[in-house]
Amino acid sequence: MNAYLSILRLRFAVQLQYRAAAAAGFSTQLFFGLVKVMVFMAFYASSNKVQPMSLQQAITYSWLVQVTLRMLPWNSDAEVLALIRSGNVAYELCRPLNLYASWYSRVLAWRIVPVLLSGVPIWIIAVVLPAGYGMTLPESLGAGLSFGVSLTASLLLGAAISNIMSISTLWTVAGDGMQRLLPAAVMFFSGTTIPLAFFPDWSQPLLSALPFSGLVDVPFRFYIGTLPPSELLPNLALQLCWTAALIGIGLWLLSTATKRIVLQGG
Repeated sequence: MNAYLSILRLRFAVQLQYRAAAAAGFSTQLFFGLVKVMVFMAFYASSNKVQPMSLQQAITYSWLVQVTLRMLPWNSDAEVLALIRSGNVAYELCRPLNLYASWYSRVLAWRIVPVLLSGVPIWIIAVVLPAGYGMTLPESLGAGLSFGVSLTASLLLGAAISNIMSISTLWTVAGDGMQRLLPAAVMFFSGTTIPLAFFPDWSQPLLSALPFSGLVDVPFRFYIGTLPPSELLPNLALQLCWTAALIGIGLWLLSTATKRIVLQGG
């Protein structure tokens, strides 16, 4: 366990060095956050129908997407992909460490640091923006705590998905297929692009059962108050069950792949 905590700390320190990239991400996410807010304002102004959430809740939801965007599994660890494609993953296999656990530790650090460097400043700015453009604080203390617990589970779930994307490269020549398809599914079915509450009623049970809803929709609904804190335990159980299942799938895929891996070169 100490070895994996050391990997987490080292990767954390490495990621903290990329402050220029964090600044670029901050400005980009802030811009698109304002764009999405104005899109929602135009949508609500042009519709007379009752919506599944209020305009302020939709605006807050949009800002939360920008705050946590870099935490979502929309890409894989570029260094791990380079190790696999170059054949240097052989050195990883020689180390007396569980390969899956070491990659999982790397991903956790890779997802946390950008949120601290760019997401937290965006949250602060969004809270102090003028009324109608900024986000609100959680509905209650219970809502805030439920959001924090659920977001932590979302981080663990996202890391499991990221590992599956990386491991898939061991099974293909380039690995680009999974790197394109799975992130698209994550962004669409998690509620990142459009809040899941706006999807048709007939699709809600399916969307809620998929693992992707636990990445964005569930924690954000706790924050804006459309999901009460009393629903934390069943939703947290679903998030953790999917995390355990995806970790199990990742371990099986990695074990199977490393039994038949072929490395070319000297």
